[in-house]
Order: sequence, then structure tokens, then C-alpha cells
Amino acid sequence: MIARGRLYATRRALHGFTIVEALVALVVLAVGMLGIASLYVTTLRASGSATSRMQAINLAGDLGDRIRANRTARAAYAGTAATTLTTCIGTGVTCTADQMAAHDLAVWQRAIQDALPGAPAGAVVVDTTTTPTTYRITVSWVEAGETVAQSYVLSMQI
Repeated sequence: MIARGRLYATRRALHGFTIVEALVALVVLAVGMLGIASLYVTTLRASGSATSRMQAINLAGDLGDRIRANRTARAAYAGTAATTLTTCIGTGVTCTADQMAAHDLAVWQRAIQDALPGAPAGAVVVDTTTTPTTYRITVSWVEAGETVAQSYVLSMQI
């Protein structure tokens, strides 16, 4: 009889213990899922930032190629673009080097506005006092949810 009484008392003391284990397991699982969700959000944010940086690099390189194709314009590439787009492309159209530079800058600014988030801007600083001429192409933008502007600078000499 004594053995049965102890067994019964032990079972009664352990009654409800599996519910506590299940609740602890749920808490651990919930914390793990929150960690995974946080990691996912961080990955998405970094992916968006990398995409914007890649676009800025491509846009700066594009203007660099346009400058190389129109070497005689030199200082005409300085500053930001005009808001009006001059037509310098097509058959029977003749443009000076400066007009082509203005056209290139206007097309470039429009591409920047289309490709980058958060009030993007582009500017070119031309130093004609150096030999060869030095160009500093800057593309800047603000990532979603950020307040500090990001920028990419391409310096080249032609």
C-alpha cells in the first residue's frame, strides 16, 4: 500500500507540468519568429539601399560616357540641367557641343528623377584649370524612412 500511495502523490504533484512546458515552448517559438521577421525587414531595407546605390553608379557612369562622347563641350557640363529639354537627336538636327551638353544633362536629370527615391539630384563640377579637364559627377538621394541624404561621386579626367 505504501508504494501505491507514493506513486499517486507523485503523479498528482506533476499534474499540469506539460502545460507549462508547452507555454514555454510557445514563448521561445514566438521570440524566434520575431527575430526572423526583424532579419527579413533588415534584409529588405538593405536590398533597397543597394538597388539605389547601383542606380546611382549607373547614372553617374552614363553621364561620364556622354561627356567622353562630347569632349569639346567641357565647361558646358558644369552645374545642374535646365528644365527644358532641347532636341539634339534625330536626322537633320544640328546642335553645337554646348547644346548637346545641355541635352545630355536634361536627359540625365530626368533619368535620376525616374530611378532614385526621395528628392534625388545630380550635379557636375568641371575644373578646366587642370590638364586633363577634371569632372566630378555627384548623384544624391534620400532612402525611404531616412533623413540623411546618400550620395555617390564619380571623378574622372578627360
